[in-house]
Amino acid sequence: MPNLIFLAVILVIACTDNPSKNNDEDPAPSEEFLFGADLSYVNQILDFGGVYKSNDVQTDPYSIFADLGTTTARFRLFKDPVWTKEVYGELGTQLYNDIDDVTLAIQLAKSAGMNVLLDYHYSDVWADPGNQEVPEAWNDLSFEEISDSIYQYTYQILMHLYSEDALPEMVQIGNENNCGLVHPYANVCESDDWEELGTLLNQGIKAVRETELETGSQIKVMLHVAQPENVDYWFENVISIGGVTDFEVVGFSYYPKWSEISINRISNYVANFKAVYDREVMILETAYPWTLTNADSYGNILGSDSVIDGYEATIEGQRQFMIDLVKEVMDGGGTGVFYWEPAWITSNLKDLWGTGSSWENSTFFDYEGNAHGGFDFMTYDYSE
Repeated sequence: MPNLIFLAVILVIACTDNPSKNNDEDPAPSEEFLFGADLSYVNQILDFGGVYKSNDVQTDPYSIFADLGTTTARFRLFKDPVWTKEVYGELGTQLYNDIDDVTLAIQLAKSAGMNVLLDYHYSDVWADPGNQEVPEAWNDLSFEEISDSIYQYTYQILMHLYSEDALPEMVQIGNENNCGLVHPYANVCESDDWEELGTLLNQGIKAVRETELETGSQIKVMLHVAQPENVDYWFENVISIGGVTDFEVVGFSYYPKWSEISINRISNYVANFKAVYDREVMILETAYPWTLTNADSYGNILGSDSVIDGYEATIEGQRQFMIDLVKEVMDGGGTGVFYWEPAWITSNLKDLWGTGSSWENSTFFDYEGNAHGGFDFMTYDYSE
């Protein structure tokens, strides 16, 4: 998940030079491929004046995404995000990205016909390569107590969601965990604590598996790091030293702005990951700007330095980038691509850094709130 702190701390752990490529098979048809969208801000945007339209008609955003090809909605979960209320001062009435908000979002997504990926951050704030802050409620716990807290929290959240008919089909045990989890515990960048990290990840996975047994449901477990060049180093260590093996999906973020890997090499990496780890491979975050203009005074994260050769910052450029990226993932044998925050349009939403959106130029909506052609990559015929 890109944010302003993430921009300041980009940690490149390792680089895979030239994985083998296998392009003998044609890409899978689009109906067999998972098209995902992170819609974590939608409820908050709606509460603070955001309007979504389809053909100039105000429309429920969850229905827009489902109708235009999104098969899976992704939602982040913070533990106790009190700051999401406090940033509004006296106008703040509730928390966002907490269990209540996420429960509602999942219910709305499922009602629209989408499956759900739940993204545990195991923090009160954003977790990303440079930030994995332990929740305040877990401060000063022993490692054994932290380990138990990871299990109990993961399990209790899932059972709550089950009771609300909102159990997700997929779960991420952590978000962009390049440097570990719940720092200062399990910090694999500063202390090389792969065994600690493995213990915590396995506790989260154990909670998912016990939920499956108790509910009779099937839930895929995903592990997630930022940027493809970091995948091999991280997964090799978390498996061989951390002892983490019970997961279905190797997931990574891919933002060209912060990666050394060009888009036409993504199939190489995906094929390599699939061959080495014998698991599904998905891109869990990506994005591309459709304009370099602004709709508000909150500066955009993806600016001119995010534009790459062959893809202009236009709706067609964004659409083509996503079509080509999906083709690359399919060509490598991958099974899904998630777009990060394609609904983060401008509104009176507040976060820790500004009001409005620092992402409105990378959404799938124009500045009038209308769904635009960026959506089209989800329904493109990839069998041709």
